[in-house]
Amino acid sequence: MKLVLASDHAGFQLRETLADYARTLGHDVITVGAPTEEAYDYPDAADEGVEKFMKEHADFAVFVCGSGIGICMRANKHHGIRAADCTSVEMAKLARQHNHANVLCLGQRITEPDMAKEIMEAFLNEAPDTTERHQRRVDKINGNVTAPRQLS
Repeated sequence: MKLVLASDHAGFQLRETLADYARTLGHDVITVGAPTEEAYDYPDAADEGVEKFMKEHADFAVFVCGSGIGICMRANKHHGIRAADCTSVEMAKLARQHNHANVLCLGQRITEPDMAKEIMEAFLNEAPDTTERHQRRVDKINGNVTAPRQLS
């Protein structure tokens, strides 16, 4: 798989750890964002990551900041991105199955490296559930709504 890994300064070490690990698994890895642990804004890292993800037609992306929250929020501002901040293997699997997430977000201050590796592997290996109910919901996330739901 082709993967894009992006981070700000607070996620730099975990991004590098995950990039090295992904390469040992045989993935083609592109890293963007912070070049060191010097201050680097997470919105900029997210924007660079999304741009590279789209331009390179990557399979998935993994974005890392201190908590995973900020970089995830910014990534989700981009059309076609379904980013999920996951802190467990179960969350990663559900993000792929139910939400068809294409960007995994992690927090270096929240998740230990070994757990982050497990979460990333689960995310990369889980298939989306394409049954009607999940596809309908993903279509709504993507803005493909034909008519608003009637509220009573």
